[in-house]
Amino acid sequence: MRVLAGTAALGLALTACGSDDSNSASDDTSPSTSESGSTSATDYTNDECKTGADVSDTFIAGGVLPLTGNLAFLGPPEVAGVGLAVSDINAAGGVDGADACTDIRDSGDSTDMSVSTASARGLVKSGASVVIGAASSSVSLNFVDALTDAKITQVSPANTAVSLSGYSPYYFRTAPPDTIQGNALGSLISSDGYKKIAFLVFSDTYGTGLRDVVQKTVEAAGGSCTYGCKGDGDEFPAGNTTFSSEVTAAVNTNPDAIVILAFDETKAIVPELVSAGWDMKATYYSDGNTADYSKDFPKGTLDGAQGTIPGADASKEFKDRLNGWNEFANNKALTDYAYGAESYDATILAALAAYKGGSTDSETVQKNFAAVSGATDGEECTSYADCVKLLDDGQDIHYKGPSGIGPIDDENDPSSAFVGIYTFDENNKPVLTSTVEGSKSE
Repeated sequence: MRVLAGTAALGLALTACGSDDSNSASDDTSPSTSESGSTSATDYTNDECKTGADVSDTFIAGGVLPLTGNLAFLGPPEVAGVGLAVSDINAAGGVDGADACTDIRDSGDSTDMSVSTASARGLVKSGASVVIGAASSSVSLNFVDALTDAKITQVSPANTAVSLSGYSPYYFRTAPPDTIQGNALGSLISSDGYKKIAFLVFSDTYGTGLRDVVQKTVEAAGGSCTYGCKGDGDEFPAGNTTFSSEVTAAVNTNPDAIVILAFDETKAIVPELVSAGWDMKATYYSDGNTADYSKDFPKGTLDGAQGTIPGADASKEFKDRLNGWNEFANNKALTDYAYGAESYDATILAALAAYKGGSTDSETVQKNFAAVSGATDGEECTSYADCVKLLDDGQDIHYKGPSGIGPIDDENDPSSAFVGIYTFDENNKPVLTSTVEGSKSE
């Protein structure tokens, strides 16, 4: 790991590319603008789809995002990312004259798949140019086939499961697969000097896929796994609420460090580790649980523990705009920015794909999505408006947005991406300490 101007550049030599019907929008179909919020209406618009919106003349940015469930903390920044992108698209004249609007629905989480099933069915029925989501890899796997069968392009801003690489020609993501995050997390653990690691991991596609990569990386560095290892069957079910036996079993194997791969279950796991006398500085977390626990644990509980979150640390300017949109649309400030940039870029890329192809239907988005990301090289551009000007001039483009991802590859993954390394402070809040850049190798 080599630190350059606050960014750790990590060359990741990876092999084997691969690795959560409630409608929050108005039922009304051309865009409508909310006037609520503390920011001037001249700066932002909240363009929710009205009833009857049709992809024949409207760019419909659908969403299946966590409005409820154990990943609900990711909902606000992801919804804001989509909303801000649509606001910017309309400010630049829409998609070749067609207005853009949002139709965001709830994904719930993997403990109740009926929520995402109903939302996906609703978007298939009403039609969408693109569906942004889900946040959870397991939830995406629940409805990706339905969207593929309907030829609706899906772009997840947060899925990292290796099993989703190349899963469907209609499935894309703007978050890196766990071949990148897992390598970064495993390298971090090894560089901290830990050799024997235990995993507390739930039996979820995301959890086990990430565990496998972390374990492989640690073992390649000369380490070993003592508990929760691949093939041992020690995983606990998603949604589990008691962890005394799992924590006791893990601690009894005398590991140097413990990796917790879970979602909301983390809030029950940490107190058990504290009760067992475990040194919490020797615990590691990932994007599913590298979160603000200031209201959940006593001060200092996680002080010094570390975790990873895929994605570049977006600029202050972008975060201010994301927050400004949320204050305008929802009358509240954002408390988390995770995957906001990835949601924004997913929406902008889809709109540029529609613009390039000359149609707002989803098949056109699918055919042109990789191209506008830079897969065919092209002139770099950093905003929807500037990219549209280049397309109007007949040029190929390479959109580079706030998420910092590289061009989409032939498995519909980002060819390169950043992973943030976070350290928890005395208030149990994760603070960015460095950023690792990694790329896939075929």
